[in-house]
Amino acid sequence: MAVIGVLTLELRLEDSHSLKDKRHVVQSLKERLRHKFNVAVAEIDYQDLWQRAAVAAVTVSPDHAHAAGVLQSVEDEAAALLGAELVEATVEWLS
Repeated sequence: MAVIGVLTLELRLEDSHSLKDKRHVVQSLKERLRHKFNVAVAEIDYQDLWQRAAVAAVTVSPDHAHAAGVLQSVEDEAAALLGAELVEATVEWLS
């Protein structure tokens, strides 16, 4: 049976002064993660706030270990790109 992993990233964008600034950061992150790791990525909360965002990355795999590795790599990449702007990362498993 397939395993579905959901990585939720909470961002605090202190340098963002408008929704346009925020969109630039979020879009860049989403595109980078999609292309590098072949995961589905979407902004899932705080769309109307300038300095806060929640982004989810989802992977589906027949193997739990592989899915966990993919999501860990996604989290590591997001941390490298965002630095202190990434304030929390959580993983949920659906089966």
